[in-house]
Amino acid sequence: MSTTSPKSVKGLRQFVGLEQQRNWMKGRAALRDDGERSDSPELRLKYVTRFQKLLRRPQAQQALEILRIYSQNCIPVPRKTERYYWSVSCLPSTSDRPLIRVNASWMELFTLYADAEGIRARFIVHLSDFATDRSSAQRYVDEPFLEQCVTLPEDVSYFFPRGEDIFGIKVRGSSSIRKFLAMTRVLRAIRAFNLTHMNRGRNAYQGSHCYSLADQMLD
Repeated sequence: MSTTSPKSVKGLRQFVGLEQQRNWMKGRAALRDDGERSDSPELRLKYVTRFQKLLRRPQAQQALEILRIYSQNCIPVPRKTERYYWSVSCLPSTSDRPLIRVNASWMELFTLYADAEGIRARFIVHLSDFATDRSSAQRYVDEPFLEQCVTLPEDVSYFFPRGEDIFGIKVRGSSSIRKFLAMTRVLRAIRAFNLTHMNRGRNAYQGSHCYSLADQMLD
């Protein structure tokens, strides 16, 4: 008999068992995500102006299309976990001036930026998922694989954020971002990282959740 108290279960494990999570990560199973979404009229109203401002940007439609692809493929049970276990920010007031950012726990997961009239994306993942030897050693980054994941080799670059086994990947251009998100190994790596942080507990960025953007992702 399990001695685990329901109150001690954190994150996604309240909604989806670990085995189901692993199967979803590997692309072996879909996760049921029915039910009504949470809502906050006050929070919804707070970011309406920013959302309208985003829609006037020349990159808006590209960004929204990529965001839908990301949400459909990379966030587990997004309707059940909206805001409290992941959130999306619209034109967040940070120094790098992104268009859109997705967070979970205390971690950035995915960010979209303007790049002239187009867009570029930044993914945060586990370094070990992109190393030739599956370690977290920076010298073993699988650069040939990264170049295969985009339309042109120069569309991809990477960096090393602070933290153990943390890896940042930058992809430029809508076509390369789409190709990147369609790669099986990449998708599995993104899902693994997102599961890690959504299982850590409540999202620290609930107050910056833009419901208007989430509507585009989920409805």
